[in-house]
Amino acid sequence: MSNFDQELDATGLNCPLPILRAKKALATLGGGQVLRVVATDPGSVKDFDAFAKQTGNTLLESRQEGNKYFFLIKKNG
Repeated sequence: MSNFDQELDATGLNCPLPILRAKKALATLGGGQVLRVVATDPGSVKDFDAFAKQTGNTLLESRQEGNKYFFLIKKNG
């Protein structure tokens, strides 16, 4: 799946910055819209899983390509 409404480049950022920026970006989206996050912090995999559960949003995709991690988060509500 590659449909998303906004992309957040969090490459080079370490925890908790990718999560904080994603939270800010999601606040600008409407319900049902999708945020794509690109990160390089290996810790972001578990961080975004926990973030989605805590915020009630849906983690549609979590994958790694080389040293980059890609996440698709659907804003619920």
